Amino acid sequence: MNTEISKKSSSDLIEHQVDSIIPFLEELGLPADNIIAQKPERKIIADNLLVYINSLPENLKKDARYLSKFVVGAGFGLFDYALNSIWNEVTITLRKKAINYGIDIFFDAAVGGSMRPAFQKEEDLAGLKDKILLDTCRKLELISDITYKKLAHILDMRNDIGISHPTNYVINAFELLGWLQTCIQDVIKDQPSEAAIKVKSFIDNLKTLTTLLSPSDIGQIGTQINSLASHHCDNILRTLFGLYTADSSDPVLLKNISSIAPIVWQASKDEMKYKLGVTLEGYNNNLNKKKYEKGVEFFTFCSGNKYRTNSEKIINLENLADSLKNVHYAWDNFYNEVPVIQKILTYFDNTSDIPPQVAPNLIKSILFCRVGNGVRYNKGISPGGKEYYDAFFKLIGQDHLPALIVLLTNFDVQQRLSINQCREQCVEILTMIRENTVNERYAEALDFLIKNLHKSEKIVFDTEFKKITSTFLKWS
Repeated sequence: MNTEISKKSSSDLIEHQVDSIIPFLEELGLPADNIIAQKPERKIIADNLLVYINSLPENLKKDARYLSKFVVGAGFGLFDYALNSIWNEVTITLRKKAINYGIDIFFDAAVGGSMRPAFQKEEDLAGLKDKILLDTCRKLELISDITYKKLAHILDMRNDIGISHPTNYVINAFELLGWLQTCIQDVIKDQPSEAAIKVKSFIDNLKTLTTLLSPSDIGQIGTQINSLASHHCDNILRTLFGLYTADSSDPVLLKNISSIAPIVWQASKDEMKYKLGVTLEGYNNNLNKKKYEKGVEFFTFCSGNKYRTNSEKIINLENLADSLKNVHYAWDNFYNEVPVIQKILTYFDNTSDIPPQVAPNLIKSILFCRVGNGVRYNKGISPGGKEYYDAFFKLIGQDHLPALIVLLTNFDVQQRLSINQCREQCVEILTMIRENTVNERYAEALDFLIKNLHKSEKIVFDTEFKKITSTFLKWS
């Protein structure tokens, strides 16, 4: 069909209808002014509408019902009605993007706290406010920042001057065409990225898998995960956490998540890990025991306990420090110490991760285990635990040296160090710390102890040592 003929015939048809509507409204005694846009404005629409609509592929055009309503409304000069139609088409298209990306991931990002269980199916997207839908699409990068700003403006206009709200503002044709162009070019024609499709496929396949992942499967998944942008990994991590803590997840899914979550964890940003830590604490505070226990498992196999909230870390590390001390004095301590120190080390990667409130008790418990109990076998130190104790003291370095020196004056520690073998082990600890010590006064204090501690545990009370440490310790 010739485009010019099409334009002319459709325009004539609409104009004939409009010419009939105005007198009809007047005959009914209803307002007829500022209801329908003026003829020059309608002509601008008629001259440009086909270009925009025909730019859409047939497969995208066939289901765009609100674009049909826009054409009718704009053609008849009902621009406020047409604006609402544009936004409705945007909303439907954004919901499709959410579904294509993965409904679980989308709801995880859009809805938090106690409301999350209410949003499970595609139909539940209708329960999200338009602003939340828009914000979440931006957060997940389903739309660009520029498109977000354009759509936020259209939403504001729809709320302020659309037919859904009383207004005296008159929309002009070029405004309306600009909004139509944004809807078509930046939303409807903007198809999901390859990465977004990968994310959806990954989650969908994982949820329907009925067998355990093989080592080669896990290796291939790791390669794919590491090729994704970090924000995609963040979204996958959040969804894996949600699936793992869900009541409905079956054993195969839980096992597979435990195999791949550590890979995703490493590829994700710290911000997301800390957010999950807050979520985990929320389960505990809300007495959701089952979810909390499964969440703890998730953080453990991801070696992510350092990302739990500070209050949780303090409580848990205090309990672990006491537990290590108890098993050290109990039967079969060489074996029972190992799982406790392993768990302790999952709470920090560097010295700043150790809450100062728990540091003294933690250092004391680990110090007792590392200097040993004085027996001959393996110098009184757990063979399996020694490497972890050494890792701990290398990690804390000089940052906790003042606390360690104070502990060396403790009565219980003094009693343990009265054993020659235990003092020798303590010197090994101090030597490890000395290797990474930069502070000159700390280094001087360590050198003094390394040189003299083998003589007597009382050397920490020596006048010369007190003078060396007087700049960072208060001696009575």
